[in-house]
Amino acid sequence: MAETRLIQGRYRLLDLIGRGGMGEVWQARDESLGRRVAVKCLKPLGPQQDHSFTRIMRERFRREARVAAALQHRGVTVVHDFGEDEGVLYLVMELLEGRNLSQLLEDNKQLPLPVPDVVDIAEQVADALAYTHEQGIIHRDLKPANIMRLTDGTVKICDFGIARLGHDIGFTSRLTGTGIAMGTPHYMSPEQIGGGHVDHRSDLYSLGCVLYEIATGAPPFDLDDAWAVLVGHRDTVPEPPRTHRSDLPVFFDRIVLDLLGKTPEERPADAGDLRRRFGAARPAMSRHHFVAVPAPDEGPAPSLSGVPGPSASESRLPSWTWGMTTGHKATGISVPRPTPPDHTAGLTGEWTSPADPRAAARTSAGSARPTPPPEHLAVLTSRHNAGLSLGRLGRWEEAGEVHRAVAAEREHTLGPDHPDTLGSRYEVGFTLSRTGRTADALREFTRVAEGRERTLGPDHPETLAARQEMAYVLGQLGRHFEAHQAFAAVLASRERTMGPDHPDTLRCRHNLAYNLGRLGRLDDAYRLAHEVAASRSRVLGAGHPDTLVSQYEVAYALGRLGRWPEALAGYREVAAARAQALGPDHPDTLAARYETGISLGSLGRSAEALELYRALADDRTRVHGPLHPETLRARHGLGVNLGRLARWVEALAEARAVCAIRERVLGPDHPDTLVSRREIAVGLGWLGRWPEALSVYRQVAGARDRILGPAHPDALAGRNDEAHCLERLGRGAEAAELYRQVAALRQQPGARGG
Repeated sequence: MAETRLIQGRYRLLDLIGRGGMGEVWQARDESLGRRVAVKCLKPLGPQQDHSFTRIMRERFRREARVAAALQHRGVTVVHDFGEDEGVLYLVMELLEGRNLSQLLEDNKQLPLPVPDVVDIAEQVADALAYTHEQGIIHRDLKPANIMRLTDGTVKICDFGIARLGHDIGFTSRLTGTGIAMGTPHYMSPEQIGGGHVDHRSDLYSLGCVLYEIATGAPPFDLDDAWAVLVGHRDTVPEPPRTHRSDLPVFFDRIVLDLLGKTPEERPADAGDLRRRFGAARPAMSRHHFVAVPAPDEGPAPSLSGVPGPSASESRLPSWTWGMTTGHKATGISVPRPTPPDHTAGLTGEWTSPADPRAAARTSAGSARPTPPPEHLAVLTSRHNAGLSLGRLGRWEEAGEVHRAVAAEREHTLGPDHPDTLGSRYEVGFTLSRTGRTADALREFTRVAEGRERTLGPDHPETLAARQEMAYVLGQLGRHFEAHQAFAAVLASRERTMGPDHPDTLRCRHNLAYNLGRLGRLDDAYRLAHEVAASRSRVLGAGHPDTLVSQYEVAYALGRLGRWPEALAGYREVAAARAQALGPDHPDTLAARYETGISLGSLGRSAEALELYRALADDRTRVHGPLHPETLRARHGLGVNLGRLARWVEALAEARAVCAIRERVLGPDHPDTLVSRREIAVGLGWLGRWPEALSVYRQVAGARDRILGPAHPDALAGRNDEAHCLERLGRGAEAAELYRQVAALRQQPGARGG
């Protein structure tokens, strides 16, 4: 980006301040007001980028701008303006002169900051958090690098890039494409690590980690790898800061330990309470006598983690965790760091000693492996993350190749039942499922579930996650009864170990409801989906994407029960909520609009359905392109409703156009192509061109016989269409014979719904 670049005819970029993976920050001059500002620019994403990825990153940038611009507090970076200029999204902020806490520690050679500075920083951050939390905004990535100390002593919280509104939990995780816990490992709360419910008290935990670090020189769990750090956060009681620095005030020690409570309930109620506690202690601060902190010896620094070192036999962490190298603390921007993993597979569970002596023997034998070099493990982690990124871009075949290679290497290096190996195997299963290789995916998930059950136990969340994927794939294979049994077993375990309202429990109940519908148990499916939607609304919020998914399932069940007015109201409600939370062009929003059209058509309101599908086809074309399957699905709905309005010439033309594209893009025997071909036959029949219609109906029926088998419901429907056409042509005897064949096939077991 040239130094003379003028953004929006107003902001002249002068000096590059910093550069990250997705953008740049420039010192700039506001030509209108004559002041210096900082301008953050999102890099233009080239045409080679996946369109959905580009859209997600742009929406996430706009979200950061909207969140930050809404905040007006001396302790929060001021946002002056944001917008788009020649395809570049930009954010204009106040230009801060100072150093972030990570840089201050680095400047101080990782020695702790002076006690008065530590307490002053703590009080100012508490005041800023009290304000942001009152606005319903949770930062979710509070760390030293995101807290600035200006030259005048003012402390400001920066970078609300993954902040989310408290009532909109789940939105940002959608935008990041991960749907899982986010944050930096050294400063993540236990509930973030476990993917649980996150509220303002998660920020308080992160603040406790920051204060611990600037007061002692290291965060509470100062280990070299993400696994050990995350398990430390979850399971290990931190040593009091005064254990490492006796000149810290007693009240400060107590506050930090309270902030580091393992559950939100153990922490201060809110940042306002924290601010009041600091205020009450201020008089004692003025009488406190501070002493200089002695420089450490040249030898290795003592551990501040509260976790024994690798030689301690009583350590709760297994020995191999000390060799992992990802997830470093934020100690200055000049030091290159491996990228921390952004997937919780293999990180959120505890590696426990197996109760089975034979399993223990296997573990012992596995520990005889040579300790792998940390650099090698870091490379494997990097490759694993690359596979995850490919998946998020929808490049599932490439992602699968990466994960298979990493899984094989991890199995060789770490053993077949190591959590990282099983984490890679889990991702292999996921890519297989996404590329249509469902039988292979089932085998992979079964292998992962068995390995996790051996090492972690049958009720461990990671074990249950693998078993739940097994159930889902069974449903994909049409083995709905087995899927039902698997979902029910996982649900019982989740309810027993996590409680009925845990998000993972509710997700399992949702899947069970979905599968009940596929078993034809429509009333049961509706009741369960309705219960899950109500529970998710209570626990997660009415606008949470998971809540809306369950409401969508409720509407679907109502439609299958013939309760179309209720289904229509449900789909409209979901579409409106998704448009507000996810944006009008989000695929989930567009899907709800499509189902709204189905409901309108089923209620005989074809004129309204026609206009809806016309607008939807335009939006799908703009967002996904004219050849995308969902664009063609919207155009198909448009053609169907043209026919319902007796506009058969137009309907036939639309059906032919859609069929031609589907045949070219999806193949001549794809189910969607055959549906379009049947729609051509319907149009020909209504126009009285029955001989042509018969030829097309026979093509469809023959293809379905060949692909699905003659007893499949769709194949039988195709033969019924053919028989009806024969009747219209006056060939009653042939029609009667075909009807008899269809009736006989319906009696066969294979004719039941698939």
